[in-house]
Amino acid sequence: MARRRVDFTDLMRLSSGALVGHPLRSALSMLGIAIGVAAVIMLTSLGEGTRKYMVSQFSEFGTNVLSIQPGKRKTSGVPNAFRGTQQKLTIDDAEALGRVPMFETVTPSALGQARVEGGGRGRSVFVHGVTADFPDVMKFTVRQGSFIPPGDPRRGGSVAVLGPQLKRELFGDANALGEFVRIAGSRLRVIGVMEPKGQVLGMDIDDAAYIPVATAMRIFNLEELQEINVVFRHEGQTEEAIEVVREILIDRHRGEEDFTIISQTEMLAVFGRVMDVVTFGVAVIAAISLLVGSIGIFTMMWISVGERVSEIGLMRAVGATARQIQIVFLTEAILLTMMGGLSGLLVGLVATVAIRIGIPGFPAGAPIEYVAAALGVSAVAGLLSGVGPARRAAELEPVEALRTE
Repeated sequence: MARRRVDFTDLMRLSSGALVGHPLRSALSMLGIAIGVAAVIMLTSLGEGTRKYMVSQFSEFGTNVLSIQPGKRKTSGVPNAFRGTQQKLTIDDAEALGRVPMFETVTPSALGQARVEGGGRGRSVFVHGVTADFPDVMKFTVRQGSFIPPGDPRRGGSVAVLGPQLKRELFGDANALGEFVRIAGSRLRVIGVMEPKGQVLGMDIDDAAYIPVATAMRIFNLEELQEINVVFRHEGQTEEAIEVVREILIDRHRGEEDFTIISQTEMLAVFGRVMDVVTFGVAVIAAISLLVGSIGIFTMMWISVGERVSEIGLMRAVGATARQIQIVFLTEAILLTMMGGLSGLLVGLVATVAIRIGIPGFPAGAPIEYVAAALGVSAVAGLLSGVGPARRAAELEPVEALRTE
């Protein structure tokens, strides 16, 4: 008997026939693949969005900034919460660093939360004790008036600069310059209003007040600074700048390194390591989902072969070869996988759009290489899961298969 070649049309008709004939079983079989692909799309969208968001937040301050905090942080924990400090971080330390030529700007900082009252209203906000160079370090801009004037940081002053949100809450649309506010009982004159900046690392910069650092230390009864920020020329000097800061402060603190130096580069590196762990977690979840999906397709295909023995026998009787039978069932497995993968892709993309709509400004979006990898791996998993049932179908003897009719 002459062998007839199975063309593409026959292949699609034979392979899709079983899928269309059992829609529920087919849908359940491809569910695992769909969940795996959707999980990869959604989790990588969240991870990539988080990475972009954090990088943009750190970039707000530039990558040539060092943050020096009291207390030595070797692994984790809050500085000064349990271990304490051998010597406090002081304005004198900041001034000593400010005399180093390679440092463009050095700003001491003290922070507290207090009720700010003005214009007959009041609200509790963060109050930043800083110096005149603070806007240059943080890349802030003054919209009205001026910032804290330069001078001896130990002398303080009875002036305040308001964030735009705080100004609006206290004085509405009226001009706040020259007005007085009370912060923790101290009367300060408003000399400036900042440009809107929004939230940075979860802190609302617009809803805050800025006062001289010495005034803040007096109001909040602080004996030490909470932070010193150092700006150097460019990112390539990071290691050198860290060594210079370390050498100067250790010398001033009687040989003790009782402070922590944090660079933007280091923070990004730490965040990168966290994202690596998240990516590994995504891979594990996807692998488990794809494994479950592959088992589902294998089971479905195996059952399908058992149910279609007579059909296979008939196909062999009319001239189909064992290889052609094998191709038909392999194609069926691939179709199942492709449908599952495309369904997962659709669900993942819809979820990504929903995240973008639900969290405006969050740059959620799966990298194209992850999408391609998820679809590729799912296709391979589906193909492998169809090999066993396809070989079983191909090895059936035509006569024995026809006898089952």
